[in-house]
Amino acid sequence: MDCPKCKVPMIVIERLNIELDYCINCGGVWFDTGELQLLFDSLHIEYNSLEGTGLSESDTKEEKRPCPVCKKKMKKIRMGEKNKVLLDKCPAGEGLWFDAGELRQIVEQHVSPLSEGGNRIVQYIGESFREVKNK
Repeated sequence: MDCPKCKVPMIVIERLNIELDYCINCGGVWFDTGELQLLFDSLHIEYNSLEGTGLSESDTKEEKRPCPVCKKKMKKIRMGEKNKVLLDKCPAGEGLWFDAGELRQIVEQHVSPLSEGGNRIVQYIGESFREVKNK
């Protein structure tokens, strides 16, 4: 699977029975549909639906990227409670693309980073990607 941002092959990271597609070039990560909820569930953290708000063409200047699964141009959505994070969502429902740092921003808005749940998510993310960088 190729990175929608860099167009280079991504690697698969598997931890806690969750497979994430990760770009070692830009640090972006692809979540297939349901994997974000699976991550929260596996860490016993309450997950509220993170649907996001769709944007019109004129709401952002950021280039639309191809879905790494179906290759259709992804929709731009804003997700988060306070500081809305601009994400890419497959129009066919295949999943979500997070640029480097965006997943952490979402987690910190939905789970207190100082809570036990917030610490587990941040630790999971850090350990997953640190293993890749150390190889």
